[in-house]
Amino acid sequence: MAQLTLNLIQGAVSFNFSPEAAQTLKGEIDELMMGLKAILTQSVSGGRTQPQRAMEYTYTGEVFVELFCNPNIYPNPFAAKVLLTVKDDHVRLTTEAELTRVIEDLEQYLKPVG
Repeated sequence: MAQLTLNLIQGAVSFNFSPEAAQTLKGEIDELMMGLKAILTQSVSGGRTQPQRAMEYTYTGEVFVELFCNPNIYPNPFAAKVLLTVKDDHVRLTTEAELTRVIEDLEQYLKPVG
């Protein structure tokens, strides 16, 4: 199992993460991005925006990882932030991360895997 490093607004966090879990997270983020783009398109066209589903991803391995993002509160995908929780028996970290940076970090992690 390889280490996934997520760069935060200040600092970074690394933890063991399986490639399968990374693919699942990528799928969740892809759905979130579609929702964010739909909101942006609707607001640009002047239409009434339809509420989009929030992303709630959890992973339980050596550590517990949770990512949450409500797309309805951001004007565009580039402004979106993700609430990130990483915890184990000894440490709990809860912070925000920029969605675009999480996507880049996840792509970097998946690159060697294929």
